[in-house]
Amino acid sequence: MSSANARAGARTILCAGIIVLDEVFQVDRFPQPDAKTQAQSFFIVNGGCAANAAVAVARLGARAALAGPLGDDANGERVLAALAREEVDCSGCQRLPGVPTAVSAIFLDAKGERMIVTHCDDRLAAARPLDPARLVASADAVLADNRFPEFVRPICEAARERGLMVVLDADRPTQIGDELFRIATHVVFSSECLRATTGRDDLAAGLAAVAATTPSFLAVTHGPHDVLWREDAALRKSPVFAVEAVDTLGAGDVFHGAFTLALALGCALGAAIRFAAAAAGLKCARLGGSMGAPRRGEVEALLARAPASKFELP
Repeated sequence: MSSANARAGARTILCAGIIVLDEVFQVDRFPQPDAKTQAQSFFIVNGGCAANAAVAVARLGARAALAGPLGDDANGERVLAALAREEVDCSGCQRLPGVPTAVSAIFLDAKGERMIVTHCDDRLAAARPLDPARLVASADAVLADNRFPEFVRPICEAARERGLMVVLDADRPTQIGDELFRIATHVVFSSECLRATTGRDDLAAGLAAVAATTPSFLAVTHGPHDVLWREDAALRKSPVFAVEAVDTLGAGDVFHGAFTLALALGCALGAAIRFAAAAAGLKCARLGGSMGAPRRGEVEALLARAPASKFELP
């Protein structure tokens, strides 16, 4: 299902938001202040919530489109070339003259956990889409992250005007009354974002606090722990899958891409979360950031053979 021909009748998912070039160092343990650390390996890969999700969507057999601000530099060319190899439609990416592409330095330790330092020019965050209606015209659903709210908000609004489902990847801490929480039909938080946004350490209480401000579907991912989500004011729990995690980089983005695609295909909420958890689990078992995103057949095979359960971290 990876070729353009195989995707002829597939859903089109527009992913909107941040695009980054990741420089990744694999180390035994995270560096300490004033110390020098030898990396076991080094690789460069595309990153950023929206770009990672687009790769995941494409690998899962759908048509993936990407919209986001990008620097007009050599790193931007490198990012676009890599996305083209994944058959991601980048016609919605806006090149900003004289602006560097966002870059992250990432350390992965022996447990697969990560430490990230990102440089993102303020002009990227201030960019706005040129024609939001055109961007969503051929989409079946939109997935947006909230790293660049000024860029994604008009796209989400245009999608809602068309009656489209809009999934928000709530990755950046914000205000509990953030307008994007009401514009989106579905909001999936990272645990870090939910806690920082609501000021509540208990994730169920955090979801309840946000639910008081929006009618949108709400969920939160929490690494190797259950995915929590609300349905008709009731709290639900969906377990994740048993894998040996070696690289968690991009796992949340894979989850969001898979979840959006599953909903666009008509899956019920519980089934969509289970599909997304399987995709994210497979990604965690592979080194390489977004390049570890699984294919559709791999996810279906895991769903068929493995009961949902906790991650097994080394």
